[in-house]
Amino acid sequence: MGARRFTPILLFFIFLSGSFAIPGKKIKQYQPCKHLVLYFHDIIYNGKNAENATSAIVAAPKGSNYTILAEQNHFGDVVVFDDPITLDNNLYSKPVGRAQGLYIYDRKDIFTSWLGFTFVLNSTDYQGTINFIGADPILVKTRDISVVGGTGDFFMARGIATLMTDAFEGSVYFRLRVDIKLYECCQSKNVIDKGKNHAIDRYQIQRTVEDKDEDS
Repeated sequence: MGARRFTPILLFFIFLSGSFAIPGKKIKQYQPCKHLVLYFHDIIYNGKNAENATSAIVAAPKGSNYTILAEQNHFGDVVVFDDPITLDNNLYSKPVGRAQGLYIYDRKDIFTSWLGFTFVLNSTDYQGTINFIGADPILVKTRDISVVGGTGDFFMARGIATLMTDAFEGSVYFRLRVDIKLYECCQSKNVIDKGKNHAIDRYQIQRTVEDKDEDS
């Protein structure tokens, strides 16, 4: 009786150990369906640079100055931005779009922020928007945030954006390198409609040729 009970248990553990010992099993590596690298430049308003500023403090701890980021890792500051996007790291390069959104300094004990923003792209290469959201531990060299959607050429996009602080000048200017890898890429409605129209045109041409052949 005891031997009968022991046998199924033994077989179970043999099967379990074999399942963990499969040699050469590889984890599936996903390849991005679209990859691009862009830069955006943030110049915060400090009370003296209204003409050049691209961002401004819109909320701050009680008693704070809205032209100076708060002490203690800027905790409590909310900054809204409308920053130029470029293909390279030159602030004076021709913009290909705007980065629009906000960042919130959300911790007292460490220099970090929370980001929510959109890339509004309008160039010969790209038309549309990409939406980003996530925590930004600024002192880490590279950090990832989520791509949660888009429009136009980036219709319903999903993926990861790797951020790197490419330049930093006090509390007035910083530049972010944004390495975007999309793992879900859908055709926009405009592209789909163009494809349908192209197929209809080809069908009409084919019918015309067939009708001419029948007449002859």
